[in-house]
Amino acid sequence: MERVTLGRTGLSVSVAGLGCGGHSRLGQSYGHSFEQSVSVVRAAMEAGVNFFDTAASYRTEDIVGAAVRSCRDQVVISSKLGVVRPGTDHLGQDYLSGADFVKLVDKNLQRLGTDYIDIFHLHGVMPDQYEYCASELVPALLKLREQGKIRFLGLTERFIYDTRHDMLQRALKDACWDVVMTGFNLLNPSARRRVFAETQAGNVGTLVMFAVRRALSNPQAAREIVNELVRRDEIAEGSIDHSDPLGFLCRPGVAGSVVEAAYRFCRHEPGAHVVLTGTGSLSHLTENLASIVSPPLPAEVTQKLQDIFGSVDSVSGN
Repeated sequence: MERVTLGRTGLSVSVAGLGCGGHSRLGQSYGHSFEQSVSVVRAAMEAGVNFFDTAASYRTEDIVGAAVRSCRDQVVISSKLGVVRPGTDHLGQDYLSGADFVKLVDKNLQRLGTDYIDIFHLHGVMPDQYEYCASELVPALLKLREQGKIRFLGLTERFIYDTRHDMLQRALKDACWDVVMTGFNLLNPSARRRVFAETQAGNVGTLVMFAVRRALSNPQAAREIVNELVRRDEIAEGSIDHSDPLGFLCRPGVAGSVVEAAYRFCRHEPGAHVVLTGTGSLSHLTENLASIVSPPLPAEVTQKLQDIFGSVDSVSGN
């Protein structure tokens, strides 16, 4: 498992990170036991993964904490907290105060069983929420950093609603963010010019989410989304096979599956540091990690993806 330096944090992190939320939540969503989910985290560590991303809303912080307790100093933990009061509309403006935010982070620490979190993010911030975050919650994060409870400041977008990265484009004008999490995939590569160009200029660490979502793991969903993009004139009518729009990714010498191609596409994007993958299955974990550490896609395939999807910024792939 290759490691890279996560921007100006200086942290040495695996190019594959285990996302502990998503549809699976380490298998918790499918009825797995606590111990089974712990075994997924430990299997990832055995495969060379040292980056683990969780959040208060995922309800997996205790699992991550239990799995890494004996080797805490050898892993990087990323966790998150939403910016509105728990139980309220996450798209709304019933915001946490800075003081309340600090108190809630203490609960993150307790669940993780650690006295510090390497990267702490404001979670899923919408464009109209950012100014409040900058004025009220960034000072809270800085206070937590001064107390040694967090090491670096992070920010994640709500990509499923903000497919054009409006929030991150505004946020990256501020110098406080050490790490950002952005949606990026072969159907919507707009982070290439709207996010990665800025993070590389500022040496900001990047975490890639949405590398694989429903449209890249379900052929029917892929047909529906791609054909809708054609209907909206976002991709050219003659550029794809309507019956199998991503089939060219599975030709001999390209990739074994669309999922494999999707992970490789993200992994080798300039400016992308950690590609997140989430699962509750040990076999699925092995497959995903193998895809992420595979070589880049052939140059002609990468160019074809750019020709077809390079201007798309309206879908998340979900």
